[in-house]
Amino acid sequence: MFAHAHSVVRENCILGEHVTLENGAIVGSDGFGFAKNEAGKWEKIPQSGPVKLGDRVDVQANACIDRATVGSTVIGAGTKIDNLVQIGHGSKVGENTLVCAQTGLAGSSVVGSNVILAGQTGIAGHCTVGDGVILTAQSAVSHDVPAGKMISGSPGFDNRLWLRAAAIFQRLPELLKRLDRLEKKVESQEPDQQVESREPDKAAPSEQGAGQ
Repeated sequence: MFAHAHSVVRENCILGEHVTLENGAIVGSDGFGFAKNEAGKWEKIPQSGPVKLGDRVDVQANACIDRATVGSTVIGAGTKIDNLVQIGHGSKVGENTLVCAQTGLAGSSVVGSNVILAGQTGIAGHCTVGDGVILTAQSAVSHDVPAGKMISGSPGFDNRLWLRAAAIFQRLPELLKRLDRLEKKVESQEPDQQVESREPDKAAPSEQGAGQ
């Protein structure tokens, strides 16, 4: 293990072989656990579970991996955690996963192996993200994501659909103008013109009767 200046490993945490902690990385800080007492004030819940880092894990500058309330927070072998990442208490991250800068995992998140969480992505608590998933930058998910999916947007959904939606979103001002023109065109029609356009249809039955 190599720990740079100002990195911290708290009590009872377990680190594998060839782990690197960059400046200011914190392993085993207390999880964000509080509950209201009878007076309606927040009381701290003890965070007694350790953090376990697998072999060849890199934790970059000022990233925080919180210790668990119960059980443990686990980071799989070969996973790389970028600057300013927050891993919530009790979360599990698989092997060879990339967690890019300013990403946040709420407590008890489960992230599979070979996942890519691009910059500023977010995962809500107790959600499971399957193996091989890619969350593009600034995406956020509040639901489970099956293995192999690429997700974009907030709230996140399928990347290909998101690309189509983003293209349409850019055209919304133009589409609104076209709709406004159509509405004005319909409203400008004279009532008698609308009646005249319907009169041939009304005459049709009598003409057919005369022919017979």
